[in-house]
Amino acid sequence: MSAVAISNVLVSTDWALEHLNDADKRFVEVDVDTTQYEQGHLPGAVAFNWQTQLQDQVARDIISQENLEALLSASGISPQTAIILYGDNNNWFAAYAFWILKYYGHEDVRLIDGGRKKLVAEGRVLTSEVPSYAPTNYKVSKIQEHLRADRDFVKARLKKDAFALIDVRSPAEYVGDVIAPPGMTETAQRAGHIPGAKNVPWGTAVREDGTFKSVEELKQIYGGKGVSGEKEVVAYCRIGERSSHTWFALTYLLGLKDVRNYDGSWTEWGNLVGAPIVKGAE
Repeated sequence: MSAVAISNVLVSTDWALEHLNDADKRFVEVDVDTTQYEQGHLPGAVAFNWQTQLQDQVARDIISQENLEALLSASGISPQTAIILYGDNNNWFAAYAFWILKYYGHEDVRLIDGGRKKLVAEGRVLTSEVPSYAPTNYKVSKIQEHLRADRDFVKARLKKDAFALIDVRSPAEYVGDVIAPPGMTETAQRAGHIPGAKNVPWGTAVREDGTFKSVEELKQIYGGKGVSGEKEVVAYCRIGERSSHTWFALTYLLGLKDVRNYDGSWTEWGNLVGAPIVKGAE
């Protein structure tokens, strides 16, 4: 998608293959199905497990600063390393990892446009060999709190004109017909959506091959839902991974300056005592 591809955040599969052996880059696969990596991955790529490595294992939270530093150090990554992410399901959790890395201030993070789906469709060479890298001593230098929204941030802005809330879940989740997609175990007690949220399913931003649509198409999709550079924007889904994908599109492809990911998302909001909920379409 040449109209959107920006080499400092979004790279093509051709670019990825050309730079696989660059010493200043580390390729990382992050899949919904965490067994995919074992079945074949880009040569030299390491894997991050979204369940056990990118989330706190006690509290419901993202990985701590200390544990992220340990994970990146063990992967041979320094603050100067360009981290190139890709994954299955059109980069769901690769985008989630991108958001976490940006939250913890890593400068150079990129996505492979189309992710694992496009690499496989193109017949790119995959390997089962697991690489090993000399460890580093990674230290987080800053936390970009403005990239993250919590429930209080959202609650304080409901009904405000200068606020756009985007629910990126499926229409069935949005109207409250289902609480979560089939087979998902992390769920809320109630179904529906946050009052005022507009439903823009995350998948509307991508083509059939998993690559992002053009800038003009993205402008039409989100602009038609009242999302603009004049508003604070928050995206949410069920646990924060699909909304990370939308956060990436809004922030880096459309260039909106004030976009946050509410990673507590519906699993948190739908469990809150007294939180306002709407069922049906708005």
